[in-house]
Amino acid sequence: MQSPLKDVNGSDPSGPASGGTPPAKASGRKDRWADHREQRRHELIGAAVQALLRHGPEVDMDQVAATAGVSKPVLYRYFADKSQLWLAVSEVVAARVIDTVAPAVEQVREERGLVEATIDAYLGVIESEPKLYRFLMHQSSHPGIHQVVAGTSRQVAAGLARVIGDRLRSLGLDAGPAEPWAYGLVGFVQAVGDWWTTRGQPIPRAALTDYLTTLLWSGIEGIRRSADLPHQLTRAHERIAP
Repeated sequence: MQSPLKDVNGSDPSGPASGGTPPAKASGRKDRWADHREQRRHELIGAAVQALLRHGPEVDMDQVAATAGVSKPVLYRYFADKSQLWLAVSEVVAARVIDTVAPAVEQVREERGLVEATIDAYLGVIESEPKLYRFLMHQSSHPGIHQVVAGTSRQVAAGLARVIGDRLRSLGLDAGPAEPWAYGLVGFVQAVGDWWTTRGQPIPRAALTDYLTTLLWSGIEGIRRSADLPHQLTRAHERIAP
């Protein structure tokens, strides 16, 4: 007679699965191992960042391994090659840029201040970690890193375009220029930032921020005045109309 505890296949549903390993325990071990591996990977990326800060953009895998306190074979368990490690580092650096610039842009409520805050926040990232910035920009020939840099630029520009568009609409102006202005601003500051860090920051950050803000804002303000002109003429015509 078949035991009431066994199903039609003769197996005991309350007992362990085939092989004697309960599925829940096996899954738990797998999740713990995945979490441990991810944590270890983050630690090694952090060590690579520290090695970059210590040795500069030409840092090699031996120096990264020494900083992490592991052997090179351990590094290669987590990263297939040097380029994969550098790609992971570039993602960390790019995230720092976004985390610094985006809040600065969102907090500003005045047009010139918006331009100034964006420039100052971006230059602030470079000033605090010039070696990491040089690494990010000078490794951009690597296809993966190039995509990270481009993605960072798009993310910052998209947030900036939203804020500029809101400012233009609040003034009763066409928001169409917001996106090209935003992309132009990001590209311009990136290029100047690369020059600034490569030359060893020959101009104080505050002065460079003021120079760039004056240059960029003069152009934007000129376009805004031109856009205002038809409205001003219309209002004047309304005042003198019988």
